[in-house]
Amino acid sequence: MFLTKRLLTNFKSDNELYFCKYILTTPKLMKILPLKRSIYALLLLLLAFPLVSFDYNSQKAAYRIKTIVIDAGHGGRDGATRGLFAKEKDVALQVALRLGKAISESDSDIKVLYTREEDVFIPLYERIGMANRVKADIFISIHCNSMPFNMRNRTATKGVETFVSGFNRLGEQNTAIRENASILLEKDYKDNYDGYDPNDPESFIIFSLLKNAYREQSIRLATLVQDEYKSAGRVNRGVKEQSLAVLAKAGMPAILTEIGFISNPQEEEYMTSENGQNEIVSCLLKAIQAYKKQVELN
Repeated sequence: MFLTKRLLTNFKSDNELYFCKYILTTPKLMKILPLKRSIYALLLLLLAFPLVSFDYNSQKAAYRIKTIVIDAGHGGRDGATRGLFAKEKDVALQVALRLGKAISESDSDIKVLYTREEDVFIPLYERIGMANRVKADIFISIHCNSMPFNMRNRTATKGVETFVSGFNRLGEQNTAIRENASILLEKDYKDNYDGYDPNDPESFIIFSLLKNAYREQSIRLATLVQDEYKSAGRVNRGVKEQSLAVLAKAGMPAILTEIGFISNPQEEEYMTSENGQNEIVSCLLKAIQAYKKQVELN
């Protein structure tokens, strides 16, 4: 009797409920069937059947961020940008390795890959190409900003800014020109970048016209990064779009973050100190965690 009640309260459709009530409450039918156990077995089967899904349009497995590629900007022979005592390529690598370690320690399910783990030159197209090949969920390129040397700019310009791939207006190409200059160190750069020439301003249209399907997600991640920098007391120079070769062909949300001006003595000191690097890494990690939480809930 207990099983009968359980069965009658677990059917979802009126037709199933009516069918089961009819069998269990019809004496003639019960007499016709010699084995009552067979009836209960049949009812249990019917009860379990709805739990087995044959709907090919059912909801897919929830999205999870599984792979993050961290790119330490420049490296090897591409390492001219420097401050009073430090080189951008070295600071970028130190922060990149710290960030990767922090991500792995905070979430062992995330796989962290680096475009470089030592002082070597990696062409820009190979950096993003690697991220595309491993089907990364996030690509983060770490750089130090710089101003042309003069006594005024060397002490005044400071702050952090984060870039996404996009269109920039004429006169706003300073970052793109500086970061894309690495292309000139590659032997066949015109072939690698569809005829792009970093010395020709009109060539920026090549990267500007490349559609980034992940633009909105990239801006969301970049905004979270800048918010964390701001919370830490850094000068917020905002989220910007630039025609950056390293981001143009990204098949995932991708950002390039300038963690400070190495041409500013105070920021150079900050970026090379353990406390400074730990704070930068903390900001990036919190932004990644916040972004992960947002996209995995959708």
